[in-house]
Amino acid sequence: MAISGQRCLAGMHLTLLVGPVVPVPVPQVVLDALTQIEVDAPDEAAGAFTLQFTLSVQSPLHTLFLLSGGGVVPLLRVIVVATLNGMPEVLIDGVVSRTEVLPGADLRHTTLQVTGDDLTAVMQKLEYSGLPGLPYPAMPAEAIVALILAKYAFLGIVPLVIPSIAIDVPIPTNRIATQQGSDLDYVRTLAERVGYVFYLDPGPAPGMSTAYWGPKVKVGVPQPALNADMDAAGNVEQLSFSYNGNARSLPIVYVQNEQTKVPLPIPIPDIGPLNPPLGLIDPPPQRFNPLPETAKYSPVRAMLLGMAEAAKSADTVTGRGSLDVIRYGRVLKSRQLVGVRGAGPAFDGLHYVTRVRHTIKRGEYKQSFELSRKGLISTVPLVPP
Repeated sequence: MAISGQRCLAGMHLTLLVGPVVPVPVPQVVLDALTQIEVDAPDEAAGAFTLQFTLSVQSPLHTLFLLSGGGVVPLLRVIVVATLNGMPEVLIDGVVSRTEVLPGADLRHTTLQVTGDDLTAVMQKLEYSGLPGLPYPAMPAEAIVALILAKYAFLGIVPLVIPSIAIDVPIPTNRIATQQGSDLDYVRTLAERVGYVFYLDPGPAPGMSTAYWGPKVKVGVPQPALNADMDAAGNVEQLSFSYNGNARSLPIVYVQNEQTKVPLPIPIPDIGPLNPPLGLIDPPPQRFNPLPETAKYSPVRAMLLGMAEAAKSADTVTGRGSLDVIRYGRVLKSRQLVGVRGAGPAFDGLHYVTRVRHTIKRGEYKQSFELSRKGLISTVPLVPP
C-alpha cells in the first residue's frame, strides 16, 4: 500500500491522507507500517473506518495518531482513496475517534488500531440540549437543512437538498420550528418526518463530500452485474438471497374534515417514481399501520408523516455476498443499483445496494455487500453485464 503512483495490487493504487482539518499524504514510513484497512459504508447510517499499523517504540505513529487521538488535535481527519484502473474512488473521509494499542508477542508485533467515523461525527460536536430551542421561524425543513449544512463548508461538504413533494412552511404565529440536540440529530429528524434520508457521500475528489438530504433513489444506471455460478464469467465469491413476504405494511393517515370534524382515513402506498418495484411479483402489505395522531395536523403535514412511515416499509427480498474487487473490475458502491445474474429467475435482475464493507490488505482487496428489493422476478428482460 503506497501513495498514489506506487503499485499496491495489479491495476490498483492506494492513497492515505491524514492531518488536522486539511489532510496531506502520509510519509512512506507510515505506509510501510499499514497492514489493513476496513471501511464500512452503510445505506443510511454513518460510515466508519479502521486502520491497523505495526507499531514499534521509535515509530512516528506515536505522534501522528496516538497523541492526536488523545486530544492534542481536536479534529484529525483521514481520507482513503483507492484508484482502480485509473479511476479514483474516495472510500472514506472521516475523523479519528479512538486509537488503541493491541499487544502482540513482542514489541515488533504490537498493533496500533485507529478507528473513526465519517464527517457526520463533526456534526455531533455541538448540542443544544438543555438550552432554549434554536428557532427557525417561517422556514420549511429544506431551508433549515441548507442553513445547518452551510456551517460545514470549511470541510469541503457540499449540500444537496431535494425539496419534498409537499413543502410545509409553518406560520410563525402558529408554530416555530426549534432545534434540540446536535445538528446531525436534527437534520435526520427532519428527514424522517418527510420520508427522506440523510448521509454524507465522500468524493468525488479527496477533501470533498456531498451532504445528501432527499428521497432514497432506486433508479439510475446500474453498476456492472454480479455474476454468480457462471464459471469463468463469475465475479462473486459468495451470494445468497432470502424472501420475507410479511415484511410490508400499509400506513393509514387521518385528515380531519374542518366542517364535520370527522377524520378521513387515507392509505399511503410505499411505491413512488423514485422507489419503483424492482420485482414483478410482490405480495400486498400484510398489515395496516394506522397513524391516528395525524388527525391533529394539517393535511400537508399529515401526508408527509404518512410518506415517511411508508418509506420505512421493509423490502421483501434481501441478499448478501462477497467479491474480489480486482476480479470484479471496479469498486462496488452502496446506495446504487446493481445487476445480478446466475442466482435464478426469482432473484436475477436489479437490486439496491444497502451496505458495502471494504477490507484491504497487502495483495488483497475484498468487499462484502448487502442487497435489497421489493418483489421476485426481474422487471427488466436483460441485465447488462
